[in-house]
Amino acid sequence: MISRGLLLLRRIVRQLWFRVVAISLFSLLALAVAPLLAPVLPQEWEDRFGRDAVLPVLTILASGMLAVTTFSLNVMVSAYRTASSMATPRVYRLLLEDTVTQSVLATFTGGFVYSLSAIILFRAQLYPPGAAFVVFVMTALVVVLIVVAILRWIDHLSDLGSMDHTLRLIETRTCTSLQARKDTPCLGGCCGTSAPPSDARPIAATQSGFVRYVDMAALNARADEAGVTLYLTRLPGEFVLRGRPVAVAEGADEAFCEEACDLIDIGDIRSFEQDPTFGLTLLAETAQRALSPGVNDPGTAYEVMGRITRLLWENLPEDTSATKAEADYPHVHLPPVTAKDLLKVSFPPIALYAEDAPEVMAWMETSLKALEHHSNTAMTEAAREMRRSYFDAQ
Repeated sequence: MISRGLLLLRRIVRQLWFRVVAISLFSLLALAVAPLLAPVLPQEWEDRFGRDAVLPVLTILASGMLAVTTFSLNVMVSAYRTASSMATPRVYRLLLEDTVTQSVLATFTGGFVYSLSAIILFRAQLYPPGAAFVVFVMTALVVVLIVVAILRWIDHLSDLGSMDHTLRLIETRTCTSLQARKDTPCLGGCCGTSAPPSDARPIAATQSGFVRYVDMAALNARADEAGVTLYLTRLPGEFVLRGRPVAVAEGADEAFCEEACDLIDIGDIRSFEQDPTFGLTLLAETAQRALSPGVNDPGTAYEVMGRITRLLWENLPEDTSATKAEADYPHVHLPPVTAKDLLKVSFPPIALYAEDAPEVMAWMETSLKALEHHSNTAMTEAAREMRRSYFDAQ
């Protein structure tokens, strides 16, 4: 379980601007090092590779990379909007974290910053004569990186924004979330469905929104110090209003409640980190849009249900009732994510739009029958119950 600080750092690293800024700063650092290497170079290299050899290349790079970067940004925005309109608007934020797109755009922008800065330094005569050869070598490396980035970009564009790419991206992130919950049942705390003590002090949310992340390690450490037992009443992915309890604490004072509230991240949008149902919801929304009268694409609904079934079959979390001795964070209690919860966000939303599509409902019945053979008895019972509720009455 990562800390909240590390989580915030990871969120920053996943943003597009981070790689752009990092590579641009690295290019400026490389230009700053060039004069320091100039004194150690042989004189004949300085005579052969002077300013006249490197400035034309830098000029071409500066003008070309600006156009390429602008064009690539337009293509990226257009592809992401297309994907959002085909799947679900909430997938847009996930597409923005695409590492290939980020790396390519960062390389293009870094190449532009490098070449433009080098031209300015040469024109201002801030470089000694020997620095021209160092810059020439660096420019050759930059050209190689740009060529590699262009080849990656061409290959990536063939798939960017397509339904296959979007579904694969959602499934990958959902699989990671489900596997993390499978590896750490109940986020490392004590699982339980019983109601918390009636005399427990409520911990009110400071803002309205979705519970995005709970810093279990910090909560447990603080509860251990204060001799408090904490009960989460809102799991990651659930919506809470400001002033309503997000958790309750037995034996806590007001100071502890204020500190505990700061360790529960609440925001406007849901996240994948601790919410295994979010990805399943996105997949179900994609199937809903495919089945809408304006699209009428049952094939996408088939594919979505196949991916959902595969995710639940291979990565089902098992939030068992861990004792205090077994839990990593024994002072924090929370409700488990059950098989019924996962099925509820997966198939019923699709069934709502598939009432007039018997072939889609038949596929759903097949998927539920397959999950009835799951090794987890809770999933077996939940899948059987859902299948009977939809099909046995027909």
